[in-house]
Amino acid sequence: MAELGKLNTLEIIKETGSGFYLDGGVLGEILLPFTNSPLDIDIGDELEVFIYLDSEDRIIATTQKVLGAVGEFVMLKVKQVNNVGAFLDWGLDKDLLVPYSEQRIPLQVGREYLVAIYLDRIHGRITATTKLDRHVDNTPARYKIHEQVEITPVDPTDLGYKVIVNNSHWGVVYKNEMFKKLNRGEKQKAYIQKVREDGKIDILLNEPGHGKVSDFSQVLLSELNKHGGFMPVTDKTDPETIARLFGVSKKTFKSAVGQLFKKGIIDIVKTGNVGLQVKDSE
Repeated sequence: MAELGKLNTLEIIKETGSGFYLDGGVLGEILLPFTNSPLDIDIGDELEVFIYLDSEDRIIATTQKVLGAVGEFVMLKVKQVNNVGAFLDWGLDKDLLVPYSEQRIPLQVGREYLVAIYLDRIHGRITATTKLDRHVDNTPARYKIHEQVEITPVDPTDLGYKVIVNNSHWGVVYKNEMFKKLNRGEKQKAYIQKVREDGKIDILLNEPGHGKVSDFSQVLLSELNKHGGFMPVTDKTDPETIARLFGVSKKTFKSAVGQLFKKGIIDIVKTGNVGLQVKDSE
């Protein structure tokens, strides 16, 4: 069944002078204009399209690359503001409306904002809002420990960084786990550390477990070789510098150093110009 505001794979059922018609199930036949359709398609083919409402509120399909869909939280730029609200560029011919009632603060032309895209059930239109809370799922989260997820950073807090997990639940990356920079709205993969009894989710940016150390040991060795086989860092280097240089915790760094040292791949220079030295680079 075709869903408004989302990507759908639909069958082409006929061709007319204005374009192809797709089988939209309960939504009926949906027009895919020639201007938005590939050249090498025919009746009976299945095509991935985005379904939305055109400027006359008719259901229409497009193969244009859309920047966000219903149920997603995305950063979008304001193209214009008028007496109705702010209009965002989301990659389609028709811009996405953020009504004034859905703006936490007045939106300004040219600036980007993190919005939730949703289907306004009253008017049947795809709409956006900067009031994110009501679109985050408050039902108990069902994630497994160390499960890989996608996070959308929202705001820095005293504890760390507030994020949305899989476009669904609130989570937090604590300061002591922030080994790489987080930017508002910039999605990235992360891992479940813990789901608390109150439903809050603790997030790890780096993959947990031994495999992570093994992977990073190769990254560390590569970085050493890029710097001529030597870098002025040791297990005494402060965690902030380690995070800035390598994007990992000091614990992971020390484990990788120990792994490479035990294998006889590197030396730890403790006098003079202290640091890590690849053995065949002396």
